[in-house]
Amino acid sequence: MSIIELLASLSLLLVPLFFYLTRNSWSRAPSKSNPKSYPLIGSSVAIFANRNRTIQWTSDLIQSSPTATVVLRRLLNDSRVLTGNPANVQHILKTRFCDYEKGSKTRQTLFDFLGNGIFNIDGDSWKFQRQVSSHEFNTKSLRKFVETVVDTEVSQRLIPILSTAAANKTVLDLQDILQRFAFDNICKIAFGHDPAYLLPNLPEAEFAKTFDDAAKISSERVATLFPFLWKIKRFLNIGSEKRLKEACSDLREFARNIIKEKKQELSNKPSHETVDLLSRFLSSGHSDEDFVTDIVISFILAGRDTTSAALTWYFWLLSQNPEIEIEILREIKDKSESPVYDEVKDMVYTHASLCESMRL
Repeated sequence: MSIIELLASLSLLLVPLFFYLTRNSWSRAPSKSNPKSYPLIGSSVAIFANRNRTIQWTSDLIQSSPTATVVLRRLLNDSRVLTGNPANVQHILKTRFCDYEKGSKTRQTLFDFLGNGIFNIDGDSWKFQRQVSSHEFNTKSLRKFVETVVDTEVSQRLIPILSTAAANKTVLDLQDILQRFAFDNICKIAFGHDPAYLLPNLPEAEFAKTFDDAAKISSERVATLFPFLWKIKRFLNIGSEKRLKEACSDLREFARNIIKEKKQELSNKPSHETVDLLSRFLSSGHSDEDFVTDIVISFILAGRDTTSAALTWYFWLLSQNPEIEIEILREIKDKSESPVYDEVKDMVYTHASLCESMRL
């Protein structure tokens, strides 16, 4: 076959392939809710241009969309749906949750960090982890959590640190303080382990920094336009992938030490005294250390950044709305004679303000 004939044959193959890959990504005029999309590369230009402000940019797109939903087309028509529509969120996370799996691509991308933990798994394993963990968040457990763990952490650690800073007029990094507060809390209630990060001297939180690095690099994997790049770096063990490997190794060592301590503790006391989440998993017969390690890492992720981010945002909003702060303080004073759990449970205005903060 001559070169000309070969090129002609390749052209016949490439033309339909081109149309297939670009069937949904022909260039169209950009709008506030739809960045310009091109053949083959989709909206990769806009995604790359906004890579350092992704959250703000995508939030702006969603807010500008009449349906509060946008589709971002990436390289080779790899599409992602972003939604802020409450009906869509309920459909995805509740009504038809079983239809929206993480998928093999996501699991592969996050596996080094999350393994087979609840945030990175589907099917029976997900159901089992959710079933066991849900027992930990019933009314009785939450009451114990508030009356013992949180109350102690607030009264003996958080308030003294804030009071000292106020008296000395020193500046605190509130987000760092609340991350330490949340980390101590989640470790105590989930694993019965006190890392004691919220001490007056604010000890070096090396584990927390390592956890942040692992989460950040894993998130960058998800967001990258060219997944093959992180796979090459992982294969060569260089750059961010080398740091991720080291961070994950440290995290798993930390988790294994907690598991080892908990197994020793369980061997020395009756099973009915197993009150924390890790104890429940170990008592359910799961002795696979890697599996339980994945669970530990997932629950640290679930309890640390979510709580601290929500509280940081909440206090910033209060600082901008002093009239709301006055109402909350009034409610706290009115309820302060009640037992701790009842006091918190009956704070209707404070509850509403927290919900509104999270909505915003």
